[in-house]
Amino acid sequence: MAAEVDGLLKRALVPILLPEKCYDQLFVQWDLLHVPCLKILLSKGLGLGIVAGSLLVKLPQVFKILGAKSAEGLSLQSVMLELVALTGTMAYSITNNFPFSSWGEALFLMLQTITICFLVMHYRGQTVKGVAFLACYALVLLVLLSPLTPLAVVTLLQASNVPAVVVGRLLQAATNYRNGHTGQLSAITVFLLFGGSLARIFTSIQETGDLLLAGTFVVSSLCNGLIAAQLLFYWNAKPAHKQKKVQ
Repeated sequence: MAAEVDGLLKRALVPILLPEKCYDQLFVQWDLLHVPCLKILLSKGLGLGIVAGSLLVKLPQVFKILGAKSAEGLSLQSVMLELVALTGTMAYSITNNFPFSSWGEALFLMLQTITICFLVMHYRGQTVKGVAFLACYALVLLVLLSPLTPLAVVTLLQASNVPAVVVGRLLQAATNYRNGHTGQLSAITVFLLFGGSLARIFTSIQETGDLLLAGTFVVSSLCNGLIAAQLLFYWNAKPAHKQKKVQ
């Protein structure tokens, strides 16, 4: 019976969360304080948790836009720059054969972000422009992921993520400040992105050792923290037209 339980546990953990040598170290030799293996377990667990959470992280934002039939308060330029950053991270990670647990959320966040881009355009009366944007983005993505694109180009795109993230978040912060409220910005989405980017600093260093990738998440955490702080500051603020209705 014990052997069966051990076999099931091993199949569940190896190689998804642990290499076999770490499984033996922790669960055969019972060296539960083996720091290198604990780091791997924590990193893999966090990484997979972030990837799983990313399936839903931006859906509150999508549903909030659909429910209000408005994208008021969202900066289209900010959303597009975030899309550029996500695309760069995804293409760079795939090209360098990084583990899926270290970047997988970029794929799901990209799909949700491009949906938000389209909805912003749609509710601004630019539906045709939105459809054209989707087609162009799909074409660019295919080219980036093809063998035709040199590694240097993909690396340059990843390096451009830092200014893209900073400018994108500052545009959103400026929009919030100018409006005096955060409009249809979803608090759930913002706080989940903030927590996820913080955790990604550790997992990217642990799983890839790539300082460019880790640096991007440091900057992303700082910028997401700024938007999260604004959400708290403007928590009770309402758009001007809503205030008039109450009066």
